[in-house]
Amino acid sequence: MEMAEQAASYLRREMDWSFPQELSVYGTLLLPGSVAAAREGDRSAARGYLEESEKVALRLGTERNDLWTSFGTTNVAVHRVVVANSLGDVDAAIQLGRRIDTSGLSIERRVRHALELASAYVKRNQIDAAIGRVLEAERLSPEQIRWHVMSRQIVTGMLRTRSGKRNRDLVALALRMGVF
Repeated sequence: MEMAEQAASYLRREMDWSFPQELSVYGTLLLPGSVAAAREGDRSAARGYLEESEKVALRLGTERNDLWTSFGTTNVAVHRVVVANSLGDVDAAIQLGRRIDTSGLSIERRVRHALELASAYVKRNQIDAAIGRVLEAERLSPEQIRWHVMSRQIVTGMLRTRSGKRNRDLVALALRMGVF
């Protein structure tokens, strides 16, 4: 969080606010700051980073991928889900996450969003919905699901639930991933 704040402070002073590439980098930099703040339990800082990032995204006016940032209002919305989930606002994460159309984002961002939603569903013991999101992510990028730490944790966690042990789709996924 401190690193994000120091870098953001520097950019606020030094950047040319008329260059979309610089706005994309600046807005993207704020997003991990929001997640770090949420993981520290700092709601105010997390909200502040998200609000500032959203202002930048609205200023850009379009989804962009300058310097592989995948920055825009959609990526800010995706991070709102991550922040809500990290803060324990699981119902809010699910509500927000279901409404986001990630089709314009990179495959990596789409997969990560599906995993974040799956994580929230697991926390609500909605195993079928969680499996659906992980399978959706696997269709997008099987290699990311097979090796991503988050997907492996989610699948392992689901296997430990009573309904997960009996779900054929989950067992088949776990076998493809080499989880067991």
